[in-house]
Amino acid sequence: MELEPKDLYEKLEFNKVIELLEEACLGEQGREAIHNIRPIDDRLSIERLLEEVKEYKLTIEQNDPFPIKTYFDITEDLRMLEIVDFVLPEEGFRRINIVLLFVRDMFRFFNASRRLIYPALYDIIRPVSFDESLIEAIERVIDEDGNIRPDASPKLLKIRKSIQARQKELDKVFRMLANDYRNKGLLSDNVESFRNGRRVLSVPSEHKRKIRGIIHDESTTGKTAFIEPEAVIEINNDIFDLETDERREIYRILKELSTTVRPYVPLMRDFQELIIRFDLVQAKARLAVRMNANLPRLVKRLVISVQDAYHPLLYLKNKQADKTTVPFTLTLSQNNRLLMLSGPNAGGKSVTMKSVGLLQLMLQCGLLIPVSPESEMGVFGKFFADIGDQQSLEDDLSTYSSRLANARLFLEHADDRTLVLIDEFGSGTDPKIGGAIAEGILRELNFRKVFGVITTHYSNLKVFAFKTKGLVNGSMFFDKDHLLPTYELKVGRPGSSYAFEIAEKIGLDDRVMQYARQKIGQNEKAVDELLVDLQREKQESEELLKELTQKQQQLDKLIRNYEQLHLDLEFRRKKVKLETKEKDFEQTAQQNKELERIIREIKEAQNLEKAKELAMKAKENRRQIEEEIVQIKEEIYQPIRANKKIEIKIGDYVKMRSGGATGLVEAIEKGKAVVLMGQMRMKINAADLLQANEPLDVQSQRSVQTDAVQQVAAFQPKIDVRGMRMEEAMKMVEDFVDRALINSTTELRIVHGKGDGILRKFVRQKLREYNMPMEISHPPAEDGGDGVTIVRL
Repeated sequence: MELEPKDLYEKLEFNKVIELLEEACLGEQGREAIHNIRPIDDRLSIERLLEEVKEYKLTIEQNDPFPIKTYFDITEDLRMLEIVDFVLPEEGFRRINIVLLFVRDMFRFFNASRRLIYPALYDIIRPVSFDESLIEAIERVIDEDGNIRPDASPKLLKIRKSIQARQKELDKVFRMLANDYRNKGLLSDNVESFRNGRRVLSVPSEHKRKIRGIIHDESTTGKTAFIEPEAVIEINNDIFDLETDERREIYRILKELSTTVRPYVPLMRDFQELIIRFDLVQAKARLAVRMNANLPRLVKRLVISVQDAYHPLLYLKNKQADKTTVPFTLTLSQNNRLLMLSGPNAGGKSVTMKSVGLLQLMLQCGLLIPVSPESEMGVFGKFFADIGDQQSLEDDLSTYSSRLANARLFLEHADDRTLVLIDEFGSGTDPKIGGAIAEGILRELNFRKVFGVITTHYSNLKVFAFKTKGLVNGSMFFDKDHLLPTYELKVGRPGSSYAFEIAEKIGLDDRVMQYARQKIGQNEKAVDELLVDLQREKQESEELLKELTQKQQQLDKLIRNYEQLHLDLEFRRKKVKLETKEKDFEQTAQQNKELERIIREIKEAQNLEKAKELAMKAKENRRQIEEEIVQIKEEIYQPIRANKKIEIKIGDYVKMRSGGATGLVEAIEKGKAVVLMGQMRMKINAADLLQANEPLDVQSQRSVQTDAVQQVAAFQPKIDVRGMRMEEAMKMVEDFVDRALINSTTELRIVHGKGDGILRKFVRQKLREYNMPMEISHPPAEDGGDGVTIVRL
C-alpha cells in the first residue's frame, strides 16, 4: 500500500478513529496493535477481517457475550521462562494462568451451534489446540490470588501446619507474659510491637532490666525498649527455621512447575496472540456499534458506491450532541471515476471528500463503516491526498508550490488502482493560470484512470468535467431562499459559490457589490447557469436511456419466458395425450386377455372363423395404438433433441425426460443406455434421457421402496423441526429437501417457529448449500409468518 502524504492519517482524521479504537481495547498489547494498524489491498484478507468484526458485532447485539476481559502482558514472563533452570515466581504464574483461563473460556464458547453462527470468529481459534492440563498443573500449585497453595506438596502442607501450631503456641505464651508484666506495671501503654520480624514487648527504659530477653530496638527518644521475652525466643527460632524450610520447599515446587511448563512456551505465545487478535476484533466491533456501521458488499471491480453514508467522526459528534447528520449517496465507477465537487464555502464539500477517503481507508483496515449494507466497495492500492495548507519554511515551499509538488508526485505514481482526494483544486495562485494548470493535471489523472473526489470553485474545471468522459460534476445543495447550506450531495450538476448572495446577507456595502457585479460581467454567471442546464439535460437523457435499456431487457426476458412457457405447455399437452394412449394400450392388453379367453371358448365350440376374425381385429387395434404412441413421443422429444443436441456418454449422470430419479450411465449399446439407479440396472432408450447433475449423497435410514408410485405418495411436502436440537433439525431439513428433489416436488413448507430467529437463519443457510435456483419466503402472519419458511424449487 502506498500512502501519500506521510501524514495522510491526520489529513483524513483516521488518527482520531485509531484513538477511539485504542480506548476500546482491553490490554496494552491490543492498543499497540491498533496503533500500528495499516490498510491492506488483498480483497480476501479484507473480507475475512470484516466478517470477523461483523460476527463479533452480532454477539454484542444478540447479548451473547464473548469471554474476553482485561488481560496481562506475559511476554516478559514467557521470555524468562524459556531460560533453562529459571524459576518463575508466583506472580508470573498467576498472570500466565489468567491468560490460559481466558483461552479456555474462548474454546468453550465455540460449541457446535456457535461454530455455525460465528464461522469467521471460529476460524481464528481453529488452528490452535488447547490442553487444559496446563491450567491444572498451575492451579495445583498457585491459587486464584497468585499465592502458593498450602497443599502444593505434602511436605509444604506439613511445614505450614507446624508453623501454624508454633504460632498458636507463641501467641498463647506471649499473651500470658504480656498480661503478667502489664499487671506488674512493667509495660508501656502500647503493650506489644514488631521489630526485626519478631513479636516484642514495649517496655519503659527504667524497667528493661527487669524482663529477661533480647532487646531488638529502642524508640528514638530512648524512653522505650522493645524486648523479645526469653520464654518465646526458642519458639520464634523454631518458626524462623520452619519458614526457611517453607521458602526452600516453595522454590523447589516453583522450579519443578517451571520445568513442566517450559516446553509449552511457544504454545502460550500463540495463546497470547490469540487474545490480542480477539481484542482487536472486539474493539472494532464496539466502535461499529457506536457508529451504527455495517458491512458493504466488497467486489472485485474498482467501485465506490455508497448509500446513506456518514462521516464517522461527524456522526459520533452529532450523536453525542443529539443532532442530525445528513447522509450522502455517491457512485464512482469506470464511467464516472472522478467527482468534481463544487458549491459554496462551508457547504460540506471538504467533509464529503474526506468522508469518501476515510470510509475507504477504514474498510481496508478491516473496520465496518457507517453506510447502507447495500453499498458496494472495491479495493484500492494507493491513497493520495492534497488537503489543507502544506507550506513549509524548512523546505522553502509556499502553499501553491507544495500543491504543485503533490501534483507531480501523484502524476508520477498514480495508476488505475489509485484513489485521489484534492481540496480546493487549483487555488493558491492566479485563478486563470491556476485553473489552466489544474485542468492539465486533471486531464492526466483522468488518462491514468484514477478514482477520486476533487473540490473546486473554478468554472473551467466544471466545464472540463462536463465535456470529459470519466468525470462527473457534483455539488453541495444550497438553500437560496435562506442562504443556508443543507449539506446534501447532488451528483450530476455543478454548484455555484453563491458569493454575491452570501456577501449581501453578511451586509457588504451596496457600492462594493454593484462594482463587483459590473466587474465580473454576465458571462461568468451565464457559464454556471448553462452548465447546470446542460448537466441536467445530460442526466435526463442518461436516465431515459437507462430506463429504455431496462425495459428492453425486461421485454426480452418476457419473450423468453413466453416461449419457454409455450414449449412447456405444448410438451405437457402432448404428454397428457401420450399418457391417455398408454392407458388405452394397457386397457387393450387387458381386453386381449379377455379376448383370448373368448377365443378358447369359441375353439371349444369349433367356431374357428369367428375366432380368427376377432384375433385379427384385436391385433390391428393394438398396432394402431402403438403407432399413435410412437408418433406422440416423437412430437414430444423431437423439439427437445433439436434444441439440446447433447450426446449421452458412459459415466454421465442422467434422468428420464418424464422425470424421476437420477442414475449413472454404465454402457451404451445400439441407442440404448444401461443406467444404474440405486440398486437397479435399467436399459432405456438414449433418446429418452437427459443429462443431470451428480445426485446428492443422501444416507437414509429407511429401506428403499422399489415401487416409485408408493414413494411419491408417501412423501409429505411439510416438516416441523420445532423443539429439536440444531444438528438434529439440520439433518432432518437436509433429508427432507433431498427427498423433495428425488420426487420432483416444487413447493415445500418448513415449520421452525419464531423464537430468537436462530433456527430460521440456519434453515436458510442449509437451503443455500443447494446450488440451484429456489425461492425462499415466509407466509402471511395468519399462516405462521416468520415461524414458517416456504421453499419453491
